[in-house]
Amino acid sequence: MILIAGPYRSGTGDDPDKLAANLRRLEEAAWPIFRAGHIPMIGEWVALPVLAGAGVTALDDPIAGEVMYPTADRLLRHCDGVLRLPGDSTGADQDVRLARDRGLHVWFSLDDIPGIG
Repeated sequence: MILIAGPYRSGTGDDPDKLAANLRRLEEAAWPIFRAGHIPMIGEWVALPVLAGAGVTALDDPIAGEVMYPTADRLLRHCDGVLRLPGDSTGADQDVRLARDRGLHVWFSLDDIPGIG
């Protein structure tokens, strides 16, 4: 399983259209990763439904802070590596640090992932 990490909230002002565009950008990496025999994972795929279940309607809600980063941390316990996409992102940088601390692979290009390049 490979966590796809990159900007989600960064630079969006939490504008729903910009958030959706960032999520689509993350999701663009999912197909090549899957086609190469891996399982792609994006933290928001897990965190956003959890937030909805908690009744959170805005990402600046304090509960979002209790869910967004911890979700990636929990996912990384099951991942083999992280694909870090370009762009400023505190969360994605944190994912890379956690992955390295845990001895996981970190890739900065799809072509570097086994089976793709």
